[in-house]
Amino acid sequence: MISVIVAVYNQLAVNKIFYENLQKYTRNPFELIIIDNNSTDGSREYYKSVGATVIENDQNYSYPYCQNQGIRVAKYDVLAFLNNDIVVATDWDAKILETMQAHDLDVITTCGIERLETQEETQRYSRRWKGIKNFVGAVARNGFTFKLMAKLMYGNWEKFCAQRYQRFGTSIIEGFAGNSVIMTRRGIEKVGLWDERIQAADFDLFIRSKKRHEEHKDVKPMHAALGVFNHHFIRITLKSKPPVFADASKMISLEDKWTKEELEYYKPSFKITPAKV
Repeated sequence: MISVIVAVYNQLAVNKIFYENLQKYTRNPFELIIIDNNSTDGSREYYKSVGATVIENDQNYSYPYCQNQGIRVAKYDVLAFLNNDIVVATDWDAKILETMQAHDLDVITTCGIERLETQEETQRYSRRWKGIKNFVGAVARNGFTFKLMAKLMYGNWEKFCAQRYQRFGTSIIEGFAGNSVIMTRRGIEKVGLWDERIQAADFDLFIRSKKRHEEHKDVKPMHAALGVFNHHFIRITLKSKPPVFADASKMISLEDKWTKEELEYYKPSFKITPAKV
């Protein structure tokens, strides 16, 4: 069983696509925890209608604040922190759990447009997606066009996911794609909760996992599963111009927390650890 934690603000069309694919492509039973940041377009009511546990915020809160809200009510030992503007891979949960077990990981992400096996591939996918999104998105942004963008990007999604897993299996690469972070309770105990002061909390979490590994050897750095690709529409919520975060006054940058030397030292490498048979 997995606890899936998702923060949302409006974007009903995206939320419907997200839930449709989550239901279709998740193999194991899961609970869905939605942290709704005062949506006004029916998103809160939609998630209630499909049986999700909905935490009703009366203002718009930052990403890490919302993730910690989800942790406090989650029931299970594996927690998946997913963005709502993603399309999950086929059997994403089973493949992630398999990869975590194969490499003894407590903190992992899927791969995706922002993190692939090489810098060149990452740049190639990013350029392709930017071109498709700018072209189709210039016409309209609704459920139909979001699905069309993904179709143009990957063709048959299920075939794309199968080929990806066939090629990479449980191979991993140091680093992260922050739209899909999966952690065990043990990982949270070792690395800590999300730092509510930092909006770039995925990068901060990576640094803390790597630092913890070097100092204590009781948890491995965050890695991305190369065989499990979640598509990320990227910056959909920002395009809707959400209200300023209610907790904005306490936010700091990565540079306020970590020195330049630490940011350079702990940056992700492109070292691949192959699949284990």
